[in-house]
Amino acid sequence: MGLHLFNTVSRRLEPFEPLNPGRVGIYGCGPTLYGPAHIGNFRTFLFYDLIHRYVEWRGLEVHFVMNFTDVDDKTIKAARAKGTSLPEYTAPYLDAVLEESDALGVRRFDSYPRATEYIKEMIELVQRLLDRGLAYATPDGSVFYDISAFPDYGRLSGKDLKEGRTGDRVATDDYGKDDVRDFAVWKGVKEGDEEVGAVWDAPWGRGRPGWHLECSVMALSEVGETVDLHLGGEDLIFPHHEDEIAQSEGATGKLFVRQWVHAKHLKVNGRKMSKSSGNVVIVRDLLDEGVSPAAIRHQLLSAQYRTELNFTREGLHASTRAVNRLLDLEARLSAHPGSEDAPGTELPVVSEETIAAFTRAMDDDLNVSEGIASLFGFLGRCNSILDTTPVLKESERAGGLAVLESLDDVLGFLEVGRRSRVVDSELREWVEERIGARANARAEGDWSAADAIRNELAGRGITLEDGPAGTRWKSERIGR
Repeated sequence: MGLHLFNTVSRRLEPFEPLNPGRVGIYGCGPTLYGPAHIGNFRTFLFYDLIHRYVEWRGLEVHFVMNFTDVDDKTIKAARAKGTSLPEYTAPYLDAVLEESDALGVRRFDSYPRATEYIKEMIELVQRLLDRGLAYATPDGSVFYDISAFPDYGRLSGKDLKEGRTGDRVATDDYGKDDVRDFAVWKGVKEGDEEVGAVWDAPWGRGRPGWHLECSVMALSEVGETVDLHLGGEDLIFPHHEDEIAQSEGATGKLFVRQWVHAKHLKVNGRKMSKSSGNVVIVRDLLDEGVSPAAIRHQLLSAQYRTELNFTREGLHASTRAVNRLLDLEARLSAHPGSEDAPGTELPVVSEETIAAFTRAMDDDLNVSEGIASLFGFLGRCNSILDTTPVLKESERAGGLAVLESLDDVLGFLEVGRRSRVVDSELREWVEERIGARANARAEGDWSAADAIRNELAGRGITLEDGPAGTRWKSERIGR
C-alpha cells in the first residue's frame, strides 16, 4: 500500500510521493516563544516526531525543519511587559522547548531556524512580491499582500473571501491596508517595537516582518521552493497557511507544498483547553511533578492525529501502566532462558504478523492507535508463550526483542521509559529475597505467610505474577 496521508488541500487520503524519490523535505510550524509550551503544543510536536520517525523507518532520507517564531505581536508585547529585549525574552523559552522535547523523546530535527535570523531573506521576498504587483506599500512603511491578485487564494481552507479574516493575530493587522481581506507581509514600526529591538530597515520603511511571511521564508530557505510535507495544528490552516501559499507561490511561481497535513486539537478532561477555562496544562509543570515523560508521550500519541484526544490524569496513570508492561516484556525476554536446541514456538509467526499489522496501520494515515494495538497484541501473545515455555529457542528470543526494538524506533515508549524507570540493585536484591521467602512459605503450605509477603511487596509498588515458568515481578512506577 505505502504511506497514505490526508491532504488538507484535496480533503482526501493520498499516497505520499516525495518530489525527489527517496528523500523527503518536511517543514513543521513550531512554537511562538512568548510563554511555556503546553500539552497542546506537544501533541503537535509529538505528531511531528512520529511522522519523522516513521518515514525514516520506511527507509527514506528525511530533511525536517521546525521553526521558532521569535518576533511577532505576542512576543513584542510580552517583552515590553517584562522590560527586556526580544532576544533576552525569547531565548529561555526556546531552550525550554528543546529540553522538554528531549525529555519526551522528540528526536532532534535537522534545523530549527528562528525568524530573526532571516530578516534579509524576508526583505528580499517582500521586494519580489512588490515587483510582481502582488503587494503594495502604505505611507507608514507597511506592505500588504493584495489577495485579489492571487486568484487561487482560499484553496487550502475553502474560505469564502467575503467572510473576511478573523483571529487575534489578524486584529492587529490594520496598518492602513486598502482591503480588509489583505494581510501584512511587513509591518511599519509602531510604539514599543524599537523598545524591544524588533525593528529593521527596509527599502519601504523601518519595521518588522509579518508572522505569515516568516514561515514562508524559513520554509523556502531551509527546505526549498517546493516542500513535500508541511505540518501544523489545525488552527493554522487559516489564515496562516493560506497566506503562506499566497506569498510563496506568488514569489516563486511554483507549487509551494505537495501535501498539507494538520493535527487536531486536544481537550483536557473533556473541555477545550484555554486560559479562560483555567485548564491549560504546562509540560514543564508535569515533569516537575515527577510525571513520567514516557507516560506523557504515550498519552499524547495514543490517538490518531486527525482525531480528538482527551487528556486526563487517569489517562496518564493508564499510560504509565502501559509503558511498564512494555518494559516488563523487554526485561522478561532479555532474561528468559534461551537455547538454540530448544523446541520452536509460534513466536516467529507472531513477530512477522505484528510487523505487518503495524505497517498497515501506520501506512493508513498514521493510524497510531491501531499501531499501538498491534504492539500490545504482540505483548499479550509473547507473554503467553513465555508463560508456557521454560526455555526459548535463542533465535526466537532475539527475534522477539528485535520486534520490540523495531516498533519502538517509531513509537519511542521504551526509549523514553528506560531513562526514567530505574530499579536500584538494593531494591532488586530485596525483592528477589522476598520472592524466595514466599516460595518457601508456599512450599510449606503456609499460605498466610505467603500472602503477607505479597502484600509487603505490593506496599512497595511491586506486583507478582505466578506462572508455569515461575514467579516474575514488576515495579508499578516509572520515575518519581
